Formats: sequence, C-alpha cells, structure tokens
Amino acid sequence: MLHFCTLFDKNYISRGIALYESLEKVSDRFHLYVFAFDNETADVLTKLEWKHASIIPLEDFETDQLLSVKSSRTPAEYCWTSTPATIIYVLEHFNVDHCTYIDADLYFYHDPAPLFEELGQSSVLITEHRYSKEYDKSAKSGIYCVQYNTFRNTPEGFSALRWWNDRCIEWCYNREEDGKFGDQKYLDDWTTRFNGVRVLQNLGGAIAPWNVQQYSFQNTNSQLLCRHKTSAVEIPVIFYHFHYLRFYEHTTIELGDYYLSDEVRERLYYPYIRHLQEIKKRIVAITPSLDIHGNRPFERGLKQIYITAKRKLYRRYNRYEINGFLRSLQAHE
Repeated sequence: MLHFCTLFDKNYISRGIALYESLEKVSDRFHLYVFAFDNETADVLTKLEWKHASIIPLEDFETDQLLSVKSSRTPAEYCWTSTPATIIYVLEHFNVDHCTYIDADLYFYHDPAPLFEELGQSSVLITEHRYSKEYDKSAKSGIYCVQYNTFRNTPEGFSALRWWNDRCIEWCYNREEDGKFGDQKYLDDWTTRFNGVRVLQNLGGAIAPWNVQQYSFQNTNSQLLCRHKTSAVEIPVIFYHFHYLRFYEHTTIELGDYYLSDEVRERLYYPYIRHLQEIKKRIVAITPSLDIHGNRPFERGLKQIYITAKRKLYRRYNRYEINGFLRSLQAHE
C-alpha cells in the first residue's frame, strides 16, 4: 500500500480531484490523505465519498505552532509552511510506515510503485527539478522540488522532517532571502545533512514545464511513454507536474511562460484540461456557486491580447480561450 498526502484549498479543488482520479486509474493499492484548507473544500470532498482517501479538515490538523505564524503568511505561504507538518500528521496519527507528499497539481499516468521502490532501505526520497538549461532557477528556487517527497516512519525520516518543519515555522515566504526560498531551498543540502536520503532517478517521474523540453512522448497501447534526451529507451510517464496552469475569467487559460511543443500540448495539456472541465461540470451539480478552478481576474493587459487574437495561441504566454484550445487539439486524438 502506498500512502500519499496532499493539501489544497477551494481554488485547487479541480486539480485535487483530478490528482485523486488519476491515481485511481493506475493503482488500487494507495491511500491519499487530503488536508482541506477551507470548509468548502472539506464539504465537497466529503460528498464525493472516495474509496481510497481520508479528508482531514483544517481544524483537525492545525497545531499551536502553525497557528502562531498563520497571520504572518499569505495563503500560499501558509500552505508551504504546513507541508512538512502534514507528513508528520499522517505518520503519527495513522501509524503508516511511510508517507509521500504530492502537490495537488500532479497527474499520474502510471502506477507510482516504481518510484517508491527506488527508496530501498533509505528513509527519504526527494526529486530534482532537472531544469532545462534555459529555465534553470536552481540558485533561487532550489535544486530539489517539493512536489513528490517520501518519508519513512523511522528515526532518520523524522530527523529530516522535524528539522524541515522547524525551519518552515521560522521562515517560509514567497521570496528569496539569505539563501532561502519558501519551503524548498531547505532541501538543497539534505544528501549530506541527513543520513538515508536518496534522489529520484526514474526519468518518468518529476516531469514538469521547466524540464519537459528534454523529452519526446508517444502513446503506445493506451500508455503514455516518454524518452529523455539522455536515453535511447522509452519508459512510462509516471507523473507530470502541471505547475502554473492558471484559469482566468472569460474562459481564458494560461499554461505558463515555458516553451511547450505541439506534442506536449496535445498529449499532456489537452487531456488534463479536458478532465478539469469535466470535473467542473460534476462539482457544479453539487455546489453551483463554487469556483473550483480558482479563476483570476481578467487582467487589463491580458484582455487586450485576448481581444486582438481571440481563440488563437499566444505563444509567448501560452494563453488560450479554453473551448478553442480543446477544439483545436481534439482533431489530433
């Protein structure tokens, strides 16, 4: 059994549901502990009655330590601050032998068991950003990404976890300061600071907008495969991190400012966005007024671009009109 935890608020409900449903498609041996960061999220997820999940309301989870810094952090910063605490909570309250934190905007295409197997006898597994050269932000954002991190319920695992938790309580902000950035730069020296830390080697995991330029993709027998530029072998895509995917009012989406090939948009972004739209229709039937995509205001600059090139790709910004984007790629299925 693989044990995962994630956290999100109402602005990420659609991503969180997609995460769970992607896991359910590829595995029947997992359990996801979801930390709901507001009442709306807890209510919606509880109504879904997921077979392989436990929904943990914020009031059941927040400690005095977290509450003491909550007012000094933005909602995003408070989520980052809370990440190590969620893992500690699962290990201590559910008495499981390991827990893997996963970001809510991950999406699984293959059973993640091979990633856990890499852990071996070690106690901590962390993932590199593996930046493409043109997007390398290691100096600011860190060598490793807090997106998929496994901790065993061992003294070595807890040594790293408690140290990380304490550092995040002390300082966790969305800015670069004194060699720190959010909850992430703290991981830079873990392979030497702590015993039992391994770095993920499977190139089918931790694919993201900042490194997807290094890959080619192929659908074979209903399975999504990838080939990294350093390898001649095709392997299963285990998960993709849909970082920076933003929804705006007036049905506009933004995929970020990374280069995304036609192949990447067709094989990854189109199915994912279509899934999010399907989820929206289902949730609207439960809670009509809830904005589960976290739509942002339609910015003045964005509006001007949208008016002059409606339903066309804005290659610099990867901005689209949602329905036009889905229709334009549907022919390639």
